[in-house]
Amino acid sequence: MNITNAKFLVSSAKVTQCPNSKQPEFAFIGRSNVGKSSLINMLCNQKGLAKVSATPGKTQLINHFDINNGEWYLVDLPGYGYAKVPLGEKAKFQSIITDYALKREQLTSFFVLVDVRHPMQTIDRNFMEFLGLHGVPFSIIFTKADKLNEAQVQKSVDAYKAEMLKTWQSLPPMFVTSSAKFKGRDLILGYIGSVISNLEQR
Repeated sequence: MNITNAKFLVSSAKVTQCPNSKQPEFAFIGRSNVGKSSLINMLCNQKGLAKVSATPGKTQLINHFDINNGEWYLVDLPGYGYAKVPLGEKAKFQSIITDYALKREQLTSFFVLVDVRHPMQTIDRNFMEFLGLHGVPFSIIFTKADKLNEAQVQKSVDAYKAEMLKTWQSLPPMFVTSSAKFKGRDLILGYIGSVISNLEQR
């Protein structure tokens, strides 16, 4: 999979406002300070495609990006966690995320972003269990791998796997990334390409 063209398409406040299309959608989500915008920009090789903010929680809508002129959509969802927004706003974000996960027929897979420097957080565990309960496919992307050495990264990933295997029978695909060093880009895009290829063969 090679991204030759990526452009912002539309922001939607509700799932019912999302594009009426048949293109497969890959949704990116994570805690509000996990580096989601930087990862999206790295994958698309466009520095300012997704807006990076010093204030966590700036993504408040469902943002669709057109990849390769309609080949697939990259979807940037509101982050969850400790974003400094009122409780009512947090509830609205949660409703948006839940509706997208359960009602969006074009959704092909989630990418759940977690900071490789930290052990599994309850909020991430709960979201992944929600996806598993409803049969929504997902992968895990470990971000900010450049902040640790290779041995530390491997130790953190192994600990994460061990924690998941306490409740999961099998593990989802996992990718280790660094937006600063373009680490993991080819593996993620290759995975997306293989998923799309399998869909086309059905």
